[in-house]
Amino acid sequence: MIQPTSFTLPRHATLAAALLVLSACTTSPAQKGTLTLGTQATLQGEVTKVDTGPWAYDGNAVVTIVTASGAVAVQLPARWNLCKAPAPDNVQGLHPGDRVRVVGTVTAPGEVVVCAEPQHRLSKLP
Repeated sequence: MIQPTSFTLPRHATLAAALLVLSACTTSPAQKGTLTLGTQATLQGEVTKVDTGPWAYDGNAVVTIVTASGAVAVQLPARWNLCKAPAPDNVQGLHPGDRVRVVGTVTAPGEVVVCAEPQHRLSKLP
């Protein structure tokens, strides 16, 4: 007859070894500069496109910028009175090649919305 301790001990040791091996298989941390959904992001980049057309029908204007990590669509809501952030100065005055700083919330891969927090903004760099 097998004693319960001799039967369960190897089983526990095997389980512990398996957990130890699996714990080594964790996901690596996000690379520097990647955007994580739902987080606040501060970016600097170069404007490649400005589309204020959606503002005509209460959509978000989109300023596309290129950062060291790739292209990011910066969403600017039409109804700034519903935002905590101040409205950006002269969005129509932005042109491809302008350098900007953006503070906003990551809402999708490659997308940041400037609106939800008082410190959110899109500003042209000198």
